[in-house]
Amino acid sequence: MRDPDGLLARAGVRGNPDRDQHFLVDDRVLDRLPTYLEEGAADTSHVLEIGPGTGALTDRLLAVADRVTAIERDRDLAAFLETEFADEIDVGRLEVVAGDALEVDLPAFTASVSNLPYGVSSEITFRLLPRKRPLVLMFQKEFAERMVAEPGTPEYGRLSVSTQHYADVELVEPVPKEAFSPPPAVESAVIRTIPREPDYEVDDEAFFLRFVKALFTQRRKTMRNAIRNTAHISGLDDPDAVVEAADEDLLKKRAGAVTPREFAELATLAAAVGLDDES
Repeated sequence: MRDPDGLLARAGVRGNPDRDQHFLVDDRVLDRLPTYLEEGAADTSHVLEIGPGTGALTDRLLAVADRVTAIERDRDLAAFLETEFADEIDVGRLEVVAGDALEVDLPAFTASVSNLPYGVSSEITFRLLPRKRPLVLMFQKEFAERMVAEPGTPEYGRLSVSTQHYADVELVEPVPKEAFSPPPAVESAVIRTIPREPDYEVDDEAFFLRFVKALFTQRRKTMRNAIRNTAHISGLDDPDAVVEAADEDLLKKRAGAVTPREFAELATLAAAVGLDDES
């Protein structure tokens, strides 16, 4: 395996916190990341990596995957990767895409392992989750804990409901600051998601996710008040009709105590009685 410090030296770069650049340099963590895919029996025929940096993780992914696509927004780093991994590129095992992972077309990948840029980790995650592929992703620890949180806990929120709508989610490893160069200001953690269908029905996924987002903006309010106060976010035309039709016990709860299934049932009701036909 390529030495991460050697890669940094050959690339002639240092991480830049102002640009959200923190390179993962701990060999033990780097070696473990691909194993979380294998434990989940994921298809590794085409692995997507976002934010490969100097290629320390890329190198390890190539050891387990038939093919890797790496998307790097830093043009200089993308050029370095093309030089460093020229042999792998020549035989078609690696493709380096120079561009922003929020803007480029994503390939038809079978799984993704990535040390995401933390500043855009949420946006990238919700580009990946709807593709319904196994994911092993590095996040700020606080963000990761919110992804796996259960109803009734302080960490439970919109991120928990939205993530768990798409997949079973597990925090598989905390990662200390010292694993990165330069060390970030926060602790990190690795999340593994295994895609599955939710155990509830949602007719309009976009409305469901928007509805959940709206209600969590007023998480200290009862659901009765939150539904009425957030119609401008959820897009409800008649929030009073939703309140009148909803279960009284549910309306007394606050968003942090409402399960994903309850959100789904309430969103279905809200769409039926609270949206005009043209909405």
